[in-house]
Amino acid sequence: MTTPSDVTVLRRARFARRLPTALAELVGPRHGTVRLPTHLAWSGLTAFDLDRPRLRMSYYRVVIGEAGHDDLCRYLDRGLLLALWPTLRTLVSRDIRVVWENAFPELRTAA
Repeated sequence: MTTPSDVTVLRRARFARRLPTALAELVGPRHGTVRLPTHLAWSGLTAFDLDRPRLRMSYYRVVIGEAGHDDLCRYLDRGLLLALWPTLRTLVSRDIRVVWENAFPELRTAA
C-alpha cells in the first residue's frame, strides 16, 4: 500500500523529469497569441494572448502543469517565468512549486 508521502515523491519525480537543465533553455514567445496543442490545453481555452496579463498567467499555469521537457522549452520564456513566478507559484500545485524552486534557485529569489 502506498502512503501519501510515497505519492508525493512519485508525483514530484514525474515533474522533475520534465524540467529543462537550465532556465536559459526556455525560449518561448513573449508576445502575441499562442495556440497550444490539445495535449497541453486539453480542457478548454487553447489560444492565449500573451499581451493580456490574465491570459498570460493562465497560459503559464497550463504549460507548467501539463508540458513535457520539449514543450516547456518551446512555450515558456525565462524572463516571463521569472516575472510571473511570485504569483504563479501560488496558482500551481505545491509539488510543482517545490520541484521548480528546488531545481532553479533563481525562482526562490524571484518569489
